[in-house]
Amino acid sequence: MTPQAANWAGNITFGARQLHRPRTVEELQTIVASSDHVRALGSGHSFNRIADTTGDLVSVADLPATVEIAGDKRSARVSGGMKYGMVAQALQANGLALHNLGSLPHISVAGAVSTGTHGSGVGNGSLSTAVNSVELVTADGSIAILRRGDPGFPGAVISLGALGIITHLTLDLEPSYEVDQTVYVDLPRTELHRSFEAIMASAYSVSLFTGWQGGDLVDMAWLKRRVDRDGAAPGQDWHGAVPATRAMHPIPSLPGDEATQQLGVRGPWNERLPHFRMEFTPSNGDELQSEYFVARDVAVEAIAALEPLSDRIAPALMIGEIRTVAADELWLSPAYQRDSVALHFTWLNDTPAVLPVLTAMEAALAPYGARPHWGKVFTLAPERVRALYPHFADFQQLQAEFDPNGVFRNEFLEPYLG
Repeated sequence: MTPQAANWAGNITFGARQLHRPRTVEELQTIVASSDHVRALGSGHSFNRIADTTGDLVSVADLPATVEIAGDKRSARVSGGMKYGMVAQALQANGLALHNLGSLPHISVAGAVSTGTHGSGVGNGSLSTAVNSVELVTADGSIAILRRGDPGFPGAVISLGALGIITHLTLDLEPSYEVDQTVYVDLPRTELHRSFEAIMASAYSVSLFTGWQGGDLVDMAWLKRRVDRDGAAPGQDWHGAVPATRAMHPIPSLPGDEATQQLGVRGPWNERLPHFRMEFTPSNGDELQSEYFVARDVAVEAIAALEPLSDRIAPALMIGEIRTVAADELWLSPAYQRDSVALHFTWLNDTPAVLPVLTAMEAALAPYGARPHWGKVFTLAPERVRALYPHFADFQQLQAEFDPNGVFRNEFLEPYLG
């Protein structure tokens, strides 16, 4: 295989017999129609084998990059292989915006949507909730379009690449808005437990960073305040934390110049909602990631359940992050029908050290119905994951209708789809 033999992190070496880089949708259709097994590759930012195949691996990065804004400016049809940062720049140039962005603007739209990737905010749904239509190449090479309101649409948005290869998505838009970002340091953990709801609702988007060292402090709180909606900016003493006096990186030991503008300086939504700036590569990828979603009303208890494991978590961890995601109706969304808190972990790239820790964490989180992020590392058995999704059987039926011969299945999906 050449030239993309591994994912972004380097922990997965793809087993495909050939990598294709089609430059037109018609070329993509021909490749899919002639293949017995095929998977799509976006920006390679998944940390498990969800994108792998023993057949044909197809990168959608070279398909024409288009952002087609509707006449009423309420939606835009975008190429699935484009990075969110590029789409956001095009929208901002036209005075338009998305409701949310992920931490990294470097990820592909189709890949992020298909795995339930998200930003933060108690009122903000995942990136997938902005989708109002999906266009994909199905197993016979034909084009299928599913629109919001169609019977299979709730299963087609977060579809894990199991229905076909996404070429375009239409996204809901709103007028552009400004955001200012302030980082607070040394949030007392006791205050986090006591005032969790108030803390997470303090701004349009809130992210908490912790090394899970077992101490009394949460390292940082990143508050992204939407200027047109949020009230007055927090003061110097916010829940016992104080504003940082310099630009910060999510990993406190690293320099903050690659992060988005902080210190309360206003700027466009696309330059504040991500943690990292588009013009920099935020990491060399030498890491693993895991994430678990629990209902927001049990989040404090779930966090407390993990704290006794801090002596196992911290040695293998670069940084942990706590964010909120609003409930949605997408069948395979980790936030399906429940306002959620996402517990994210960026690990050292040491799989043998990380996997036993994940198993212990998953046992601790089991009483809280924790759903793992589809694109990250976890050890939960497939039958346990299926049981977390009330519509999983409906998704299996939808997948069988779109791909009866299993062209888009792979080693990762097979145990879930049956």
